[in-house]
Amino acid sequence: MTEDEKYMKAAITQAKKAAKNGDVPIGCVIVYEGRIIARGYNKRNRKKTTLAHAELLAIEKASKIVGDWRLEGATMYVTLEPCQMCAGAIVQARIDRVVIGCMNPKAGCAGSIYNLLDEPRFNHQVEMEKDVLHDECSELLKAFFKNLRMELKKEKDQKIPM
Repeated sequence: MTEDEKYMKAAITQAKKAAKNGDVPIGCVIVYEGRIIARGYNKRNRKKTTLAHAELLAIEKASKIVGDWRLEGATMYVTLEPCQMCAGAIVQARIDRVVIGCMNPKAGCAGSIYNLLDEPRFNHQVEMEKDVLHDECSELLKAFFKNLRMELKKEKDQKIPM
């Protein structure tokens, strides 16, 4: 197992926590000087806020640990390609590298729709590695949404009078 796979497994563990809470299973860890300094998982539904993305929660924790908003020298491992908000925060935090489990063709801003992480007009660009443990990350999301569709269908079926 590579270092990237090891830390992506830790991000997957975080994603599973989100799923248990009814949130989309997205997990994230931030590694600095060879150790995980912050973990985060999606809590949008739980906290009822758009801002509770795994990446943002992990960045906030990591900044407290490091004692600075700059996370130079850090690597972020995230199970799903960051959205525009999270990609912007990654650039702003000066994170050196992002390792992505699977891409997000509908909302990803690390190459799918746009690549904010490598925009040359910004003062910071982020090195990227994509598709690390892709199948495992992708399957978590597919299973979550399949289950959600079944639950919604069940609720709908229960409301239909016979």
